[in-house]
Amino acid sequence: MRIVVFGATGPTGRQITEQALAAGHEVVAVTRRPPAGPSRTGLTMVSADVADPDAVDRAVAGGDAVLSSLGVPLTPKPITVYSTGNANILAAMHRHGVKRLITVSSSVLDPTWRPTGEFFFNNVLDPLFNRRAGRTAHEDMRRMESLVRESDLDWTITRPSGLFDHPTVTSYQVAENVADGLFTARADLAASMVAQLTDERYVRRAMAVITTEVRPSIAGLIWREAVLKKK
Repeated sequence: MRIVVFGATGPTGRQITEQALAAGHEVVAVTRRPPAGPSRTGLTMVSADVADPDAVDRAVAGGDAVLSSLGVPLTPKPITVYSTGNANILAAMHRHGVKRLITVSSSVLDPTWRPTGEFFFNNVLDPLFNRRAGRTAHEDMRRMESLVRESDLDWTITRPSGLFDHPTVTSYQVAENVADGLFTARADLAASMVAQLTDERYVRRAMAVITTEVRPSIAGLIWREAVLKKK
């Protein structure tokens, strides 16, 4: 299968690309600034800004499925990359007859997401940090989800919880709309998305993904994700 991956050089996009190649798929890795390096069998690097409809159209042409892991650091400024990028992806997919879309959102968008046993997070960190610092990103994710849901594509909206780096895929858990867990390893998020290429359980549904086998520290996660990755 020829897979078009948007956000391919981001931390989740790199995992998607590697796992899709390992599964035998052909990957078109789309990014604004393709890295220099030797060519690899099955991998095509494409330079495109998701805000440019023509560039997105060229990237999607010839694909069998699209996986989007678009993301930006949290900021109080208005964010439009999720809705604008996915709107351009949707339009290109319609023009080229590509039906399968798997795109990343967030567990925060489900109002019932309150991980069991996480009193400090639910009552302090979530309202004071997560909801406040991530407000503009989450607003744009809601716009993105609405656009995707209104399309006639075979879409899956993937909702991770707090993302962290882990070197290997674990026995992650998935559930419709929301899952009872605070963290999601990027390796597990990528694995769940690649698996959806051949799994129809969550077509035209939201799929929450959580990691339970390993757990990062909350303080370390905030420092790495909200501070270091802004630099």
